[in-house]
Amino acid sequence: MKDYQLIIFDWDGTLMDSAAKIVSCMQLAAQQCDVPVPDAQAVGNIIGISLRPAIQILFDTQDEQLTDALFEGYKAAYLEKDITPCPLFEGTLELLTTLRQRDKTLAVATGKARRGLDRAWKNTQTGHFFTTSRTACEAASKPSSDMLEQILSETGISACDAIMIGDTVFDMQMAEQIGMDRLAVSYGVHDSDRLAAHNPVAIVNTVSEMRPILLPR
Repeated sequence: MKDYQLIIFDWDGTLMDSAAKIVSCMQLAAQQCDVPVPDAQAVGNIIGISLRPAIQILFDTQDEQLTDALFEGYKAAYLEKDITPCPLFEGTLELLTTLRQRDKTLAVATGKARRGLDRAWKNTQTGHFFTTSRTACEAASKPSSDMLEQILSETGISACDAIMIGDTVFDMQMAEQIGMDRLAVSYGVHDSDRLAAHNPVAIVNTVSEMRPILLPR
């Protein structure tokens, strides 16, 4: 097993159990904009993509006015209306602590906006674990490899010494494009069969199962 120097995590559905809140907020936005309300599976299929392109895919629209309205409706629901909790997955703090103690460089590549990630870090007191991060505000949306390429450039670590961890095919695709190893988690929004199609080094069912892969010795 490879001893990775740089470990890059997706956020929603990988470290934070936020899928239910994302679904609820997207449904609230649809209701507010008087468009058909998507079901949980449909919303799950676009989690991981940056918000604006995700909305356009989910609602099959290129109408900028509708996209703007859904975008603002989603943000308002997330910040002000919806109270669905977003805990870290069990074992996350322990894993991050151990990885940092072993001098691993940790990063986040997420479809969240910068303010959203900063808010999540503040609420969970986890920001100090990460050397760097890229969000929808600084890079092209997944499945583009732009986020990963920026992180590699900033850290000076090569793709062969890094691994991307995520719960969606978008996470797998972005790493696959640049020959970076990828680790899939089955407890997020995309099922194991879809993730397996992108040849991850493994598919884990819990956060704790990552440990022997990320810390092989």
